[in-house]
Amino acid sequence: MFATRGDAHRFYLKLKTTLNKDQQFISIQELAEIDEIQKFYSTIDDCMLKKIYYRMIKEKNGSGIIPILVSSGPLILLVFSNQLQKFLFNYGGLIVIGFSFIYILLLTISVILHFHEKAWAAVHIEIIQDILKERNKPLSST
Repeated sequence: MFATRGDAHRFYLKLKTTLNKDQQFISIQELAEIDEIQKFYSTIDDCMLKKIYYRMIKEKNGSGIIPILVSSGPLILLVFSNQLQKFLFNYGGLIVIGFSFIYILLLTISVILHFHEKAWAAVHIEIIQDILKERNKPLSST
């Protein structure tokens, strides 16, 4: 059954299935990937880790080309709409359909990639923050 609940719910179902099969969670690729990232960042000193953290913040908050494409693409098409209509409709309706399909497909793929990259930057940021917090935790007197 097709679910519209998203990746988080699919991941939950994968965790539930793994638990029901009496397997360890680390066998799940998504968790193994996070573990690998954590181990890598743990080997880096605090000064460099902070620089990496700042770069990840830039990556997450950077506007990039994709949001510009999404917001300015239709505006540019509107500005040149008369010339575009003359060009496209001179060759028949098939070219209009092809142009529209390619434009919407590229736009959709670009937006998906943009948010995918933004999500990965957020994961890296959280991991780095956790490592820095853990290192700066005062020693307990037990």
